[in-house]
Amino acid sequence: MSIQTTLIKTNKAKIALQKLPEKQLKGLLQAIAHGILKNEAAILKANKKDLAAKEPNDPKNDRLMLNSERLKNIANAIKNIALLPDPTGTVLAKRTLPNGIRLKKVAVSLGVVGAIYESRPNVTYDIAALCLRSRNACILKGSSDAQHTNKVSISIIQTALKEFGLDINTVSLLPPQREVVQEMFTATRYLDVLIPRGSEGLISFVRQNSLVPVIETGAGVCHVYIEKTADLKKAVAIAVNAKVSRPSVCNAADTILVDKDIATDFLYLLKPAFEKYEVEIFADAVSYKNLKGYPYLIKAKPEDFGREFLSLKCAVKTVKDIDEALDHIAEYSTKHSEAIVSKNKKACERFVTEVDAAAVYTNASTRFTDGEEFGLGAEIGISTQKLHARGPFALEKLVTEKWILEGNGQIR
Repeated sequence: MSIQTTLIKTNKAKIALQKLPEKQLKGLLQAIAHGILKNEAAILKANKKDLAAKEPNDPKNDRLMLNSERLKNIANAIKNIALLPDPTGTVLAKRTLPNGIRLKKVAVSLGVVGAIYESRPNVTYDIAALCLRSRNACILKGSSDAQHTNKVSISIIQTALKEFGLDINTVSLLPPQREVVQEMFTATRYLDVLIPRGSEGLISFVRQNSLVPVIETGAGVCHVYIEKTADLKKAVAIAVNAKVSRPSVCNAADTILVDKDIATDFLYLLKPAFEKYEVEIFADAVSYKNLKGYPYLIKAKPEDFGREFLSLKCAVKTVKDIDEALDHIAEYSTKHSEAIVSKNKKACERFVTEVDAAAVYTNASTRFTDGEEFGLGAEIGISTQKLHARGPFALEKLVTEKWILEGNGQIR
């Protein structure tokens, strides 16, 4: 099947989905969740094949790897999406014009959503489930890293679609070759939006080349700022969680900023906590002195403070005060997730007000920036742009608006 044919078929398939009764739509999602659990062995076998093609010590393997627990979490997320209210059909505005025409504005599906993403195979399920729940057909372009896992995943989804009398092309998977994206970029007749999810390089490439409207999901260079009044025990726990709980994801911390007044005490406590996980620390000159003796210590270069590490690596910088911390974040942040740990209410309020990011935290880990954690079901990604969607890009943002006017012969 040519890519052009897939685009045409998926575009036609959206109509039946938009008319599918609510009860059947929920049943479809439940069937997909059940299919994941039923076909666990096949999914994991395909996933092992993908992993075998990678270097065994590649830190990004954590993104690619699936196991029983992760599959259960994916299935549960889809079940939760099924329980969410249909975002389409909501009347957003309603009034009668002076000439008697009845006007209303309703939420409707986008139509066909295209997605280009890298090695995380759970994204296949997340995007498909969210698109189906919002009555959008979707065309997915995963990477070659997860090609075997994605093929099995799509077959499970399409089996459920067929069971509910829908065209299997309602959710389509394109070949993993990079050349495919060029056709997606120009498919303005068949794709309503294009969503890149992955590295900063991928996102920039899509944004610069696509003629189809793009909704970005941004890379995360996330900071945790330890202000001088912070509870040091809580600060260490937050910093460790933000860095090590899952270092390969976009909401993991990349830089820890610490006020000079508490730097010695805080870094003394941080050392054993980070050493337990063998975290490499890229430290500025002041922090380097306080971390002397730490076995995984490296002198930071200027570029280390703008890196999204996606691994057990972290930059640490000592700052003079909140002014310097805010200046540093303004320079290096990708506007994803930023956190302050402080007992000072005014400092927290200032941080929340002045930091320009999709999610801003006081006294909590950045790892909570997630659609499911926010009660939104799963998410397509974390949007760092400001138009249409910002933060977890989930169900309620997969719709647009339509104006409907009912007249009785009025002319202008």
